[in-house]
Amino acid sequence: MVIAVILFGFFLTCVCANGVTDVVLSCNLVEEGTGMGGMGGGSLFKRTPATLVLREVAVASEESSEILTSFVPPTIPDSDAILFEAKVSSPEIPNTDVLLHADCNEQEVMCEISLYSPGGSQEGSDATLFMVSVGVDGAEFSTAFILQTLSVEKDESTLIQNKLGLPLSQTGTLLTEVVFLVFSHIKSVSALLRGDVLLNCGFRQQEIPSAQEVAVEWRLQHRGKGRRVLDMKTRLDDAEGSAVVHTDRSGSSVDIAQVVGEGNTSVTLNKLKVVDEGTYICTVSVGLFHAQQVIHLHVIQPPHVSLSEEKLVLKSTSPTMLSCHCAKYYPLDAQMDWFSLSPTDTEPTVFPVQGSLSSHRQHGDGTFSLSSHLAVPSDVLPGTKIICRVSHPALDAPLSVSVEVEGPQPDSYWWVLGFLIITVIFFYQVMK
Repeated sequence: MVIAVILFGFFLTCVCANGVTDVVLSCNLVEEGTGMGGMGGGSLFKRTPATLVLREVAVASEESSEILTSFVPPTIPDSDAILFEAKVSSPEIPNTDVLLHADCNEQEVMCEISLYSPGGSQEGSDATLFMVSVGVDGAEFSTAFILQTLSVEKDESTLIQNKLGLPLSQTGTLLTEVVFLVFSHIKSVSALLRGDVLLNCGFRQQEIPSAQEVAVEWRLQHRGKGRRVLDMKTRLDDAEGSAVVHTDRSGSSVDIAQVVGEGNTSVTLNKLKVVDEGTYICTVSVGLFHAQQVIHLHVIQPPHVSLSEEKLVLKSTSPTMLSCHCAKYYPLDAQMDWFSLSPTDTEPTVFPVQGSLSSHRQHGDGTFSLSSHLAVPSDVLPGTKIICRVSHPALDAPLSVSVEVEGPQPDSYWWVLGFLIITVIFFYQVMK
């Protein structure tokens, strides 16, 4: 039985045998086209349906083979179909088990293929190169890899793919192999202000000469502006001696030994600031090949919440002011609400009148503060708790602070008047 599910227009099939599997993805071949009928309207992207078969993807031993079967190519090869067949056992694509379970988890698989032109010439090679980008919505899986076409023995019966002009195998597929890939285990990460964060990125390639050079660049894009964070170059045969590292952002670093030994190009950022937030682009270049991964960093700081009063003694005739202060948080979107819990209630209820909000105040470190001021009526029952509840993205759950209402006290004027009257009466009695 073949497991085949259509999700958001993407067709994914898993097939398994002997610890490896074939994964079939519905992709788009992306080409640049001309808009507005070629009348100078600008460049548009043209997308043509294509299929990508990833051969010999390693799977965990607990994967059941009873619901999986082998990929079967079309019975009659079609020169109009764009069907890529790629062997990916070496180099191996990490975390491909996410692709196997995307259908069950109702996750969208995104796959785009485009022609790739390397930075220099490939002497002695007539292979065609393609860049493939694969991601899974809602999962920490993203990779970009380069496919290189394999040679096909041609004869009078060999079919040529109509759109690409490349020879097809006897089963009607474009035979390719993965020669280089860049991947990340995360697509988005949140980290505390003044804390540290590791942005994951790595690369793999086919066996290459040990003298090959690897270059890594990390850039930050935020609100239309870009800046370099770090770049490094080193030779794979002499990491410590040949490594050249430039850091434009103080407190950023990569582990050179990890880059050379394991293809781990992750960057560490220490003592995060608000200005570190944005989209990070990891670009890895080895020889003529290069590819990128994009990671979104969100800087967060939970608020400190406090009330202006430790105890709330109501006045007998006029409302009593109570303030709730939400301080030093990031990002900006904080919500403040007032609730009450009377002695007879089991759950808090929304206070009939909500407080008035102050303007946001921004501090030198980029964090914000906000206050809400509530006029508590004099008829609130003693023993009632007045609750200020704050919601913020940096909090796992809303944060609440409360104060208990004490009964109204007579105005101080009457206390003073009563004291004077008693004093006068006392002295009158003494003099008499």
